[in-house]
Amino acid sequence: MDLTGIRKLRDVSYTMRQRVGMWTGIPVCVGIGPTKTLAKLANHVAKKHPRSKGVFNYNELTDEQKTKLLKQIPVEEVWGVGRKLTKKLAVHGVQTVHDLRHAHVPTLRSEFGVVMEKIQRELQEVPCIELQEIQPDKQQIISSRSFGNMVTELVILQDALSTFVANACAKLRAQKSHAAVIQVFLQTNRFRKDLPQYNPSLAVPLPYPTNDSLEVNRWASYLCERMFKPGYQYKKAGIMLSEISPVTHRQGDLLEPVALANDKLMLALDALNQRFGRGTVKVSTQGAFRDWEMRQERKSPNYTTCWDEVPVV
Repeated sequence: MDLTGIRKLRDVSYTMRQRVGMWTGIPVCVGIGPTKTLAKLANHVAKKHPRSKGVFNYNELTDEQKTKLLKQIPVEEVWGVGRKLTKKLAVHGVQTVHDLRHAHVPTLRSEFGVVMEKIQRELQEVPCIELQEIQPDKQQIISSRSFGNMVTELVILQDALSTFVANACAKLRAQKSHAAVIQVFLQTNRFRKDLPQYNPSLAVPLPYPTNDSLEVNRWASYLCERMFKPGYQYKKAGIMLSEISPVTHRQGDLLEPVALANDKLMLALDALNQRFGRGTVKVSTQGAFRDWEMRQERKSPNYTTCWDEVPVV
């Protein structure tokens, strides 16, 4: 949020933190900075350093204190810099946030593109990522999950993908959009070096843009069957929907008849799942197996959302 013009920022921040904790039971930290990237870094400092008591304002630091702080934070903590980028930046001698802030701009742009240059300018306190008051429609939707147990059978993988398709298509319909491309990926456990590794991925353009869970699920199941190889233990799978556009924009086909969309069926499905809980109504290939679901032995009780788990005194 934009805190421009608000006085006593520290008092306001402590009040926000205390109120979220009181109303939801979720501990949060508050980071304040001149840009979104630095605010995110400030939030990281607030989490890691007990002296901050959950609130850290980057703007209050002197230039010397800022330099000292940024030299202590690894570059992978920067918002938008992942594991792969960290390795590539290390080749150019960029190890800390301070290194990235003062890196050679033309080299950064040529090697990593304009996004990395924007991150660098954000670290230099030049805002490049605007605050959005209205969340724009997603241009790409990914639904994936790591499995609770290793999966070795095709039908179990297809069961998991059916759930991911249902979640992704529900998001599509919620923003009144449809997708023209589907990508499916499978992954083995990259941390188990003693096991054979296999990480396939396939993407296909759909015959026509759709948000129909049944249609997308058929393609996801087909791609999974094409990629599946016995003898591997799969740890993760997922789907990605892209080339998303509003449902009002549909390109016709001169050679193919217009396919009848299951709009009313999908509306009924969404209404039932919203009223009675997600997964109440699902396709036949979804929910037959539990082997792939996450282990949740340490899941926090649903005190605020389930009557049966409200504590009784």
